[in-house]
Amino acid sequence: MDDVLKIRDLVYQETGMYFPDDKRYYFENRFKRRMDSLGMRDFNQYYSYLSKRENKREEFLKLMNELTINETSFFRNKPHFKALEDIILPEIAEKYKDKAVKKLKIWSAGCSSGEEAYTIAMIINEMKHVFNGWMIEIVGTDISERVLNIARKGVYKEYAVKSMPELYKNKYLTFENGVYKVKDELKKNIKFSNVNLNNDMSMLFMKGFDIIFCKNVLIYFDLTSKKRVIQHFFNALNVGGYLFIGFSESLFGVDNRLKLVHFTGGMAYRKDVHI
Repeated sequence: MDDVLKIRDLVYQETGMYFPDDKRYYFENRFKRRMDSLGMRDFNQYYSYLSKRENKREEFLKLMNELTINETSFFRNKPHFKALEDIILPEIAEKYKDKAVKKLKIWSAGCSSGEEAYTIAMIINEMKHVFNGWMIEIVGTDISERVLNIARKGVYKEYAVKSMPELYKNKYLTFENGVYKVKDELKKNIKFSNVNLNNDMSMLFMKGFDIIFCKNVLIYFDLTSKKRVIQHFFNALNVGGYLFIGFSESLFGVDNRLKLVHFTGGMAYRKDVHI
């Protein structure tokens, strides 16, 4: 096996992200970017460097910044957020109405630069009359530290707000020096962290979620890795919880324990039972 494919397979082993042979031009060029940064010319040298325990974590974080495509915006895939606001959040509020301690926990997995997590926070904030007195926790995770830093800062260019209703833009963002900044009040219930969805140990700590958003992330995984990640999501969801994936993605042939639920213009998967 040549050294480029050895690096590709090491990425798969560590992250579950699989790049087929016909994508070689793409992943080889991404490897070269990191090699250039390190002053390396030889792929075998980079493979050895990436394999060493003392280099692995830091270098994989930097390599993931190169390999992942992070295109997103506020209110992207509006039917999902419409279903969240009109159907799912009221359903959860009704389910927990008699509990002494009411907590809503949502996970934006593969959150990229944070727009999805902030969109969720805006929608919940607009439902203050429903969630008054609740503990609200929104967790945004990604494998790329570069995009997580953007998410934590909450500073965006025009493209990110292109689908955002004016009401939300005016209420939750400020416009300064050509960029939009998320107001601090919206950040208080959101935590962003670096999480590898393929890492069993990391997933042990991801529990008790009512809703998981993981859109346009499964495209990076082969069937084996998809099954592993969906198992993690199944374990992380409360009974009655929902999983949103991308419009072009499906769990057909991956996992049949989550029930497909259709909404106007979209769909989600619901965990109905413990298994």
